[in-house]
Amino acid sequence: MRIAKTLTAVGALAMAAALVYGFAAGNFAGEGSYLLAMPWGIVSLVDLYVGFVLFSAWIIFREGLTLRAAVWVVLMMVLGFFAASVYAYLALEKSGGDWTRFWMGVKAPG
Repeated sequence: MRIAKTLTAVGALAMAAALVYGFAAGNFAGEGSYLLAMPWGIVSLVDLYVGFVLFSAWIIFREGLTLRAAVWVVLMMVLGFFAASVYAYLALEKSGGDWTRFWMGVKAPG
């Protein structure tokens, strides 16, 4: 479980750095049109959002249909895998070393 926590923490830090860089140095309104004009740009965005939806489905499964799940899904769609990394790290912490509890959340037996 320590490796998983390390990976999620590194992922969150890497995504935080990338997001800060993107917001500081980029212009999504201007650059986004270039991305959407390229076939592989579209493929990359579809791939990314399929991942967001799948991860969000896991969040909803773990949390149930709650306000907490809704907030995490919105964060996932806005902040991407930064939010996913933070969510997974917190889920690992909350699971107390129990992988079943990590994966299943409120649905875990016991």
